[in-house]
Amino acid sequence: MKAVLGLEDGTFVIGKGFGVEGSCSGELVFTTQMTGYMEALTDPSYAGQILMFTYPLIGNYGVDVQNFESGRVHAQGCVAREICAAPTAQPSVARYFEDNGLLGISGIDTRRLTNKTRVNGTLRASLIVGDDDGEEAVRRARAVPDISELDLIGSVSCSAPYRLPGSGKRIAVIDLGLKRHILESLARRGADIHVFPYDATSGDIAACDPDALFISNGPGDPRRATDAIRCVRDLAGELPIIGICMGIQVAALALGAKTYKLKFGHRGTNQPVRYKDGGIYITTQNHGFAVDASTLPEGCEVSYTNVNDGTVEGFENRDLAITCVQFHPEAHGGPLDTEAHFFDRIYRRIP
Repeated sequence: MKAVLGLEDGTFVIGKGFGVEGSCSGELVFTTQMTGYMEALTDPSYAGQILMFTYPLIGNYGVDVQNFESGRVHAQGCVAREICAAPTAQPSVARYFEDNGLLGISGIDTRRLTNKTRVNGTLRASLIVGDDDGEEAVRRARAVPDISELDLIGSVSCSAPYRLPGSGKRIAVIDLGLKRHILESLARRGADIHVFPYDATSGDIAACDPDALFISNGPGDPRRATDAIRCVRDLAGELPIIGICMGIQVAALALGAKTYKLKFGHRGTNQPVRYKDGGIYITTQNHGFAVDASTLPEGCEVSYTNVNDGTVEGFENRDLAITCVQFHPEAHGGPLDTEAHFFDRIYRRIP
């Protein structure tokens, strides 16, 4: 099939479509990971975005449903240099996209588009599969709202509370676009998990008598997570609070700090962070916003820092029992993974 990707700056590229005919629009963002392409595509944090892979070949081991981060693909569309036509397992990515009504484009210069994004910042984009009208793709890209104007969290959160029983500490989780492997990391430590929708109140949380509150990852601008921010504000000092990805931003906003949009975000499985003791960890990340360190209130300590650009990758407030990280410790970026380093530590701290 024909396909075209248009950008708001007037650029368009024509390639080969895969999946089904149709169109989609959103921010064009890139990830540097070499494997885990289906984990990325099924990450709810990619809602509202078109995901481009910098690694030139994806799909070589097919579609591994057992490692999905959620029940479906959340990225609006997929952009790749090449899709493997003969993977080691079936179904192929192309077949999965076709069977599930998804949109993708391949056969284009993703290196050029990545360099453009790094120089100019994240751009709005539109993907049309089944046509190669570049001018129409550009027009649609320019009509895309800024991601900060979109309410994306409600579309990826659970619709009702549910429980994953365990014999250990009771943890309330606010689902802003929760990744499955976060729940698995908590469950492996015996946690009794109570998951709540994005619009849960502090009263809803308190009713399950939790030992701690966990705030998940999610898509879009963290300032849109108004209910979760209110919950953290109400419960800070009453319960230990743990946050991952959007969770750190929600906790910071609840304490009166500010967040800002990164030029092109951090996405991939090879992002280096430095812990406060000097140790370096290679992490998995997916975020386009960050916490402004200079606005964190007294009592907060930056615990992790991004090695590449110095941005906040974690903070703690011991007085309020708040521990948050920007990266995803439940993901295994290697070679020195952060799952045990983070989850064992925070689980031990819960009374």
